[in-house]
Amino acid sequence: MTQTTASDTTAYTQGRLDGRSRLAVTLLLAAVFVVFLNETFLSVALPGILVDLKITPSLGQWLTTGFALTMSVVIPITGWLLQRLNTRPVFITAMSLFSAGTLIAATAPGFSVLLVGRIVQASGTAIMMPLMMTTVMSLVPPQSLGRMMGRISIVMSVAPAVGPTISGFLLPLVHWRGLFWVMLPIALAMLVVGIVRVPNVSEPRRVPLDVLSVIVSAIAFGALVDGLSSIGQVAEGDAALPAWIPLAVGVLFLLVFVFRQRALQRTDAALLDLRTFRSRTFSMSILMLAISMVALFGTVIVLPLYMQNVLHQSTVVIGLTLLPGGLLMGLMGPLVGRLYDSYGPRPLVVPGAGVVSAVFWALSMVTENTPVVMIVIAYLVLSLGLAFLFTPLFTAGLGALPPHLYSHGSATIATIQQVAGAAGTAVFIAFLAIGTASGHAAGLGVEGSIATGVRLAFMVGGIVSLAAIVVAFFVTKPTQPTVVDTVGDAVVDSLVE
Repeated sequence: MTQTTASDTTAYTQGRLDGRSRLAVTLLLAAVFVVFLNETFLSVALPGILVDLKITPSLGQWLTTGFALTMSVVIPITGWLLQRLNTRPVFITAMSLFSAGTLIAATAPGFSVLLVGRIVQASGTAIMMPLMMTTVMSLVPPQSLGRMMGRISIVMSVAPAVGPTISGFLLPLVHWRGLFWVMLPIALAMLVVGIVRVPNVSEPRRVPLDVLSVIVSAIAFGALVDGLSSIGQVAEGDAALPAWIPLAVGVLFLLVFVFRQRALQRTDAALLDLRTFRSRTFSMSILMLAISMVALFGTVIVLPLYMQNVLHQSTVVIGLTLLPGGLLMGLMGPLVGRLYDSYGPRPLVVPGAGVVSAVFWALSMVTENTPVVMIVIAYLVLSLGLAFLFTPLFTAGLGALPPHLYSHGSATIATIQQVAGAAGTAVFIAFLAIGTASGHAAGLGVEGSIATGVRLAFMVGGIVSLAAIVVAFFVTKPTQPTVVDTVGDAVVDSLVE
């Protein structure tokens, strides 16, 4: 194994990345962008998929919700995986799963196989996110962490935001299955590059895997999201069970999971070490991040349905409507990172939360005649608010943890992020269905009924967003470690191949 050089250590103490670390972070950023782009790739294509496969919106939204749910189930396992294996084999595993899932989806003859393809894709995506976050927290000097998280926020926010834009341009040229055929060579190229160029920057160690925790977490998160989705299915008459039953099962198994992890923590054998929540900054950051992901994923799934079914816009126009917001989040990421390094999170997240809440309340007043330009402006302003949330929350949350909890912290953030994204999609679709049903009962017509559902969905989002404004005042910048040697030793160890 190759030891770190004196120049590598000097680069770290000066707040810079050495060449090997820079290569690892760059390749991981590129790969995460590709897999996260896929997460919202189908949002614009969803109306066409519903017609083609003859399924309801509540069933079709599982193509997005099931993706996020699978990630929430798989991600806790990555905390163990990242400790057990080195960087390159973990990267290869993730991109292989993603590529295989893309091929399955591209050749899917019906909804069931398509959903399987999305689940396999999500398994690879789930591994990639904690891999990137853990690697960054291990390699990047504390004084440069805000700037690096700014770049990561480009991936975290822009990739899901521009997914609908890209698919909107492609759909007039290819069938919805063609979206996966376009993604497949990109995924395979990233896999080949990873095999050749991704360096090993971690030191594997033997750790136990608690199978019971894996099973319990899968049941808990699966039942919770299924219960949320059932709310919309009840409104459409498609639910097999009342929504409260899976929700109650989810809460019960989540409590079992928490007690199991607390017991395993005594021997450092937890699947997901919950001692991360002893940090108030981490806990508050997690809570705000969850609300932010509900906002992003709920909006990205509802707006295309509204614009296509109420405003009767083409997929190209829908894609162009969401594009400025995605680009704005990308442009703001590095700037917000520098502002975080200078001023901390609170001056950023408080106004950011206020802007997000204001946009939700504005969108709760849309009608059948709302101009498209108003939707563009609303999504642009929403993107601005989210840009002031993502980078500070990631940086403050993980920065508040000791190095030995980085892998568990990044896995926890990614898990809750995906559960929140799944919940956002499920809740927005559920209230959209409820509002649409009430509109039909009132004789408002197709467009009027759907517009009623959209207003209800964003009104619920507006109510939830008010809590984020309160939480924002409790997010503070973590104190930098005073024992520099401890951090330096962790970084030196992580650079040993």
